[in-house]
Amino acid sequence: MPITERWLLPEGVDEILPEEAENIESARRKLIDLFYSWGYELVIPPLIEYLESLFTGTGTDLELQTFKLTDQLTGRLMGIRADITPQVARISAHRLKRKGITRLCYIGSVLHTLPKNLGGTRNPIQVGAELYGHKGIESDIEIIRLAIESLFQSGIEKICLDLGHVGIFQNIISQVRLSKAQEYVLLDIVQRKAQDEIENALIEYQIDSKYSKILMVLISLHGGEEVIQEAERYLMDNEAIDALATLKKTASAIQKYFPSLPIHFDLAELRGYHYHTGLVFSVYTPKYGQAIVQGGRYDGIGQNFGYAQPATGFSIDLKKIITSYPKPYHRIYARWIEDVKFEQEVLRLRQQGEKVVYGLSDTKEDYEVLGCNRRLILEDGQWKVIRIK
Repeated sequence: MPITERWLLPEGVDEILPEEAENIESARRKLIDLFYSWGYELVIPPLIEYLESLFTGTGTDLELQTFKLTDQLTGRLMGIRADITPQVARISAHRLKRKGITRLCYIGSVLHTLPKNLGGTRNPIQVGAELYGHKGIESDIEIIRLAIESLFQSGIEKICLDLGHVGIFQNIISQVRLSKAQEYVLLDIVQRKAQDEIENALIEYQIDSKYSKILMVLISLHGGEEVIQEAERYLMDNEAIDALATLKKTASAIQKYFPSLPIHFDLAELRGYHYHTGLVFSVYTPKYGQAIVQGGRYDGIGQNFGYAQPATGFSIDLKKIITSYPKPYHRIYARWIEDVKFEQEVLRLRQQGEKVVYGLSDTKEDYEVLGCNRRLILEDGQWKVIRIK
């Protein structure tokens, strides 16, 4: 390989340079402290596990995104995690097995075989929180509140919350006789909101007109509160009505905590259809075209690890929000001198949380390269910090 190509990274795999690394680490500390303040405990799952464990309870959603390799000790297939959530569910259900409510949080790198969007990263940094042992609406509200507070803590304030409920589509499909292949086709069409395609599929699969009409309407049910009102006209099944009631109660509660937060409903939001079991949510920001937070309820996964428990949680790609909202350096440049009072002032500033960079002898004062926007100077016998023009 030519020397000029030895530094190349695989497509979609990126490294984090100093400014972004500092911002990511700062955000990580703030978020973990925030989770701690809400009573969430940190866990650190392994980067690699046997495939059976990684895929348990997730259907086929993660299989295509997971890099696989053979364990040289056992000959068994292993995978590099593509999502930390199933690992945390395993820890809660298999290792902790606590009675009552368990709150866990995590942060770590994951690896995807393919980027989730064009030009996206294949090695995100995933941070999130999960609540186990409670299936009431209060835990869904808590998780959504914590997700929103996480973004605020990261300096992102202009956001929009999208709410959905996979139970509505699941309930309709359970009443229609379809093969698994046909179900997957319909699922894909509804997610893409492809109106012309669903008409053809419904005719081809000979679905009863009652359910065909509901599925046709479902694609268009995204927007404000009018979406729920429109859905109530068509969804007469008790389970579907309960799902709509959950959405209304959740939105009302979140609006009380965040009065200015825009809330939208999308009844065709079926992300994680084979994984989630109820309410799902996403958070968007005007600066980024895709969701920066995703979460929802997944009550079925604990049972697959031998300890059934309801669960809800969310995850954030920390790298995504930091690169979308970069923060400039705020350092102080201090030309080093051998002086006790100078060192005391530098120490005082660092103890206050300031970042102080020594200017060493025989070096150019390149403030931009050093990331400094202020200088420490001696004026009238007093040390002062001034702005660099």
